[in-house]
Amino acid sequence: MKLITAIIKPFKLDAVREALHELDIHGMTVTEVKGYGRQKGHTEIYRGAEYAIEFMPKLKVEVVVKADLVESAVEAIINAAQTGKIGDGKIFISPVEDAIRIRTAEKGEEAL
Repeated sequence: MKLITAIIKPFKLDAVREALHELDIHGMTVTEVKGYGRQKGHTEIYRGAEYAIEFMPKLKVEVVVKADLVESAVEAIINAAQTGKIGDGKIFISPVEDAIRIRTAEKGEEAL
């Protein structure tokens, strides 16, 4: 099993969710986060004063999938979240040692 963590633009969440749903991947965790990278923020004017916005709002989407679904899930996320502009995000893949469903105590891939 692998944990796929994707940092995406907020307006791309529905497209990513639908793309993963088509692969029969249903469970995910979504967290509102802020960060910066090559995008380096921007400036905004509020009530006549200029503010530097260094941390851009993003969403962190976390999905645990079977090892054989990793490549197709990553491809689906890329295709759904990509705009071709700076700040599209990143994808990280980590190993998952085990998973346990609390309600039934199922373990491993059965818990997904």
